[in-house]
Amino acid sequence: PGTTMETVRTIIYALLIAGVVRTFAFQPFNIPSGSMIPTLLIGDYLFVSKFSYGYSRYSLPFGIGFFDGRILGSAPDRGDVAVFRHPPTNREDFIKRIVGMPGDRVQMIEGRLHINGEAVPRRRIEDHLSRDGLGLVRRVPQYEETLPNGRTYIIREGFGDRGPADNTREFVVPPNSYFAMGDNRDDSNDSRGWGFVPSENLIGRAEILFYSTDGTAGWLKLWRWFQATRFNRIFDSVD
Repeated sequence: PGTTMETVRTIIYALLIAGVVRTFAFQPFNIPSGSMIPTLLIGDYLFVSKFSYGYSRYSLPFGIGFFDGRILGSAPDRGDVAVFRHPPTNREDFIKRIVGMPGDRVQMIEGRLHINGEAVPRRRIEDHLSRDGLGLVRRVPQYEETLPNGRTYIIREGFGDRGPADNTREFVVPPNSYFAMGDNRDDSNDSRGWGFVPSENLIGRAEILFYSTDGTAGWLKLWRWFQATRFNRIFDSVD
């Protein structure tokens, strides 16, 4: 009986510690879509630092916080890859790159990101090559984009500069809000479609990958895990 109670007590302590860490320090997050390719791939698992931006009610499990606004709040840097509760329903967690800060004027013109009337510099790099179901090679244009603060990352333009959201109106980012976009510009449901990310909705900053799988092995197919694991991505930082 004593040993059983000690085991139960240890499990409870472990669960409490894990809950505290998840709530206040690091939350695991997996990538379900391709909107952040090539920075993040479907099947990536990463840690999000919840203390980076302070805490809101969405920092707590199920968003059941008992307060409004942020506690120990800190603004994200332009270019951060952030996890946030998707407005306006506030039900799903999204992950995108913060490109627009409060007061910015943001617009897409012929595939080019413009901030405050200036085109954000981008440099054409090697195309991404892939094969479709028929074995045909598809070339996807890639660019190295550099934000006004010097933050650099790679974007993809699956439809070139003629994608469905490559020309937009000018968005003026309100106070305490941010403009978020996916790096896979022509395959991203982001601020171009649904608007701004309120500061309160921020959950944390993406930090480091702890696992990545190409999806060829289900959770029950243990014998295929090793082959499906992308070992070259494990422990990569998210830039």
